[in-house]
Amino acid sequence: MARPTTATIHADALRHNLGRMRACAPGSRVMAVVKADGYGHGLERVARALEGADGFGVAALSDAERLRAAGVSQPIVLLSGFDEADDVPQLRRLQVDTVVHHADQLEMLAAVDGEPIRCWLKVDTGMHRLGFAPADVRDAHARLRALPGVADEIVLMSHFASSDVFDDGRGGGQTQAQMRAFAAATEGLGGARSLSNSAAILGWPQASGDWVRAGGATYGISVVADRTGADFGLRPAMTLATRLLAVKRVARGERIGYSATWECPEDMPVGIAAIGYGDGYPRHAPAGTPVLLDGVEVPVIGRVSMDLMTLDLRGRPQARPGDPVVLWGEVLPVERVADAAGTIGYELVCSITRRVRFVEA
Repeated sequence: MARPTTATIHADALRHNLGRMRACAPGSRVMAVVKADGYGHGLERVARALEGADGFGVAALSDAERLRAAGVSQPIVLLSGFDEADDVPQLRRLQVDTVVHHADQLEMLAAVDGEPIRCWLKVDTGMHRLGFAPADVRDAHARLRALPGVADEIVLMSHFASSDVFDDGRGGGQTQAQMRAFAAATEGLGGARSLSNSAAILGWPQASGDWVRAGGATYGISVVADRTGADFGLRPAMTLATRLLAVKRVARGERIGYSATWECPEDMPVGIAAIGYGDGYPRHAPAGTPVLLDGVEVPVIGRVSMDLMTLDLRGRPQARPGDPVVLWGEVLPVERVADAAGTIGYELVCSITRRVRFVEA
């Protein structure tokens, strides 16, 4: 018998969220970011649902190849850029745009002839991850323009570090500073602009530019602490669910699970659900992390193991084996589980393993 653990992907929610991105940035083209296998939702599945996107962003050339094989005709942007000269012919064959973020890439582009590639020149305005320093942007732009293998239109882009803080008085000043740095570094240079990630789309409309890059928000996941996607009019694109395998009574003072970390405060019913860290549920989720059992919220107790977790059934004493268990979804936002586990919703949805059965709704 197959494990009852399923991840249901809601295509209508993906399309709804794409519509919200368009509503928030009405003058911009929307790139749907589908890296990490569509944030764990399935690359091709997400691309089919988001066929109305203006383009797609990926982190690996292999993902671009999968998208082209699936019939995607929109622009695809390799967001981390290419790593070696041998990647350049592949970019041309797949007609993939590439981010250019360091000088070595300029040398590699110059060394390989062929049809022009459209490049996105990345400016490091304060994230200090990838990108040219503002003082080097004009030289890099000029060098790109001079290369016969680079398309005439060069898109100028950057990435925000703290755009999830909307209030200038609580740290939003960094986003303002990055916008100023970008404007100064690119003043007078031709080409479209792209600054906004999901958080900026929702909270910094003045940064939208010509292209916005919608990542987690496309999947209905919040980008702001203490708020869920629903607070921004988004809908979760994944429901992770399983069933109870067993129900038993455990005496007061008995301990639950590996390392005996949770002690029963009274004689009580407990349930065993068919999900664990082998399915991608976080092992470090502490006792008290909520799940929905037949629509009623109950807490996890003890340590999550590879295949199973234990639930406190005192709030649902009538529970029976086979009852449905929802780990996250529309009623129980993934952000609540992530907060309990000390992580973010992005990590949870990206962590679902191959043994979970994916279904489309």
